[in-house]
Amino acid sequence: MAVYTRASAPAMWCVVIYLNDYEDVLPAKACTTYEHRTEYDRGVNTFSPEGRLFQVEYAIEAIKLGSTAIGLKTKEGVVLAVEKRITSPLLEPSSVEKIMEIDEHIGCAMSGLIADARTLVEHARVETQNHRFSYGEPMTVESTTQALCDLALRFGEGDEESMSRPFGVSLLIAGHDENGPSLYYTDPSGTFWQCNGKAIGSGSEVQSGVNYYVVQDLTLQEAETIALSILKQVMEEKVTPNNVDIAKVAPTYHLYTPSEVEAVISRL
Repeated sequence: MAVYTRASAPAMWCVVIYLNDYEDVLPAKACTTYEHRTEYDRGVNTFSPEGRLFQVEYAIEAIKLGSTAIGLKTKEGVVLAVEKRITSPLLEPSSVEKIMEIDEHIGCAMSGLIADARTLVEHARVETQNHRFSYGEPMTVESTTQALCDLALRFGEGDEESMSRPFGVSLLIAGHDENGPSLYYTDPSGTFWQCNGKAIGSGSEVQSGVNYYVVQDLTLQEAETIALSILKQVMEEKVTPNNVDIAKVAPTYHLYTPSEVEAVISRL
């Protein structure tokens, strides 16, 4: 005899068959997967039986909805180019910050939730200034990235930990230190990689184009033009100084003015 009973997950049913006073629950793979997902995807620090952190995976997926950001490393320095989505003609373009300075030798581009990016950037700024005050020297790019990712792995600090969730943002961190220019990529899991070129955000499929150019010996000016031309491929609107930001670290951080961006656009 088959009896339908309510499972722990909402709107899910399992079949119980009574044979000689013994109960056998027929497992359904889809049912089990759904139960595991609904049971484990609410916590940021609970692994599912398959070894997955669903909330972190969801945060990584959120990055794919963000604006496109591209970073290219050359022997002279690092170039960052980011799309700025101006959603209203009443919006002041200069108020949309997609590239921020961390220290005089480090900058970062972002894709995802800008509020989360600000939290990470402010933390990195404090760390770099504390290091400079304590040791009388600038913090290396790798150490800055590590400090930033330590916060991402904790999902917050202080009172924020009680209401923690993964940071829904990825960063491209460009810098220049005693080891020369460097480019790092971070994701919401707190993992970071060093790379020669990277594309993140909704247009991350242009990574193949980035890979093609990074193997070449580019000058800084060539990297500016290439980064903007790759960005142009994934943008729905015409590229203007109002909807893109460009910055370089060579060896100090510099955010391009609208006239400087216009000069790069004229070379496309």
